[in-house]
Amino acid sequence: MARWNIPNVRVAGVSACVPKEVVHTEDFPFFDAEGAEVFNNTVGIRERHLGPDTLCASDMCQAAAEKLIAELGWDKQSIDMLVFESVTADFHPTPPTSCLLQDRLGLSEDCFCLDIPMGCCGCMYAMNVAGNMLSAGNIKRALLLIGDTALRMGSMQDKSRVPLFGDMGTAVALEYDTTAEPILIDFHTQGSGYKALMTPHGGYRHPLTPESFIQEDFGNGILRAPKDTLIDGMAVFTFAISKPAKTVANLMEELHIDKDNDIDYYLIHQANKLIVDRLVKKLKMPVEKVPYNLEEFGNTGGASVPGLMVTRLREQLQQDKPHRLLCSSFGLGLSWGTMLLNVKNVVIPELIEI
Repeated sequence: MARWNIPNVRVAGVSACVPKEVVHTEDFPFFDAEGAEVFNNTVGIRERHLGPDTLCASDMCQAAAEKLIAELGWDKQSIDMLVFESVTADFHPTPPTSCLLQDRLGLSEDCFCLDIPMGCCGCMYAMNVAGNMLSAGNIKRALLLIGDTALRMGSMQDKSRVPLFGDMGTAVALEYDTTAEPILIDFHTQGSGYKALMTPHGGYRHPLTPESFIQEDFGNGILRAPKDTLIDGMAVFTFAISKPAKTVANLMEELHIDKDNDIDYYLIHQANKLIVDRLVKKLKMPVEKVPYNLEEFGNTGGASVPGLMVTRLREQLQQDKPHRLLCSSFGLGLSWGTMLLNVKNVVIPELIEI
């Protein structure tokens, strides 16, 4: 079973950064006024922050990290590990962006650096890897930089994908703490469904050729080339409302968790309103305990869960009172995970715009 119980690790801080530019649904040329309103009401994403082509995920993560490190009062030389989780690295395929960020942030040359390209489940993967390394006490502090500029991976003429995504970079600070409540992370993978979320050309299985740039019209406002990332909307929807929901339900039953009294907030990956609403209904979650920010930021990939903490729970999580969070993420792979996280006194700077 791919499940970890990680002791001795505390979430010390969380921060987030977005581009200044806000794009409303009605701003997209493939929507008329009526179509934009239908999209807003069903998908629930009314606006998203989108950066220029010169802005990388690492830039937003760096800004979030600088602010968080300053407010934590951490000496940069005390950070032992840096994880960069993103599917939009600075360079492809090399060098690792985590190494570049070590230099840009001025961290020690003794800092262990790692890139993890796991998409929407990326926060949990980063927490799992860094958490397990911290829990043994061999390292004391880790910085997780999680973000994407996912829109630029696809065709700007793909109506099925363009309006779903927003840009965001986040930073999560972890530290070794023997008094911390254990972090539980439960993972699952269904690799047979990988084609539902993929970029057909551009890797070594299908290298770029002239044909990779030839666009095909799939109808219904979907125009893309093989080099562009695609979403099989129906396959993703079916997966997202079935596999993660079943896993969360089984985990809560196994651990005898009372969904009304034992969990303070449910942080669900902000894919779209249809999916989140269905999961809330299926699992009978208390609606007042389920924060949403997709109407303002869209799907921000791996940054979704830490982004919720910053934009919707900042005041609550900074309190001395402990809060128990149940987090659910799902996406590329296909992969999905559930995380139980106990937090208090978390340093959370205000949302940064650059």
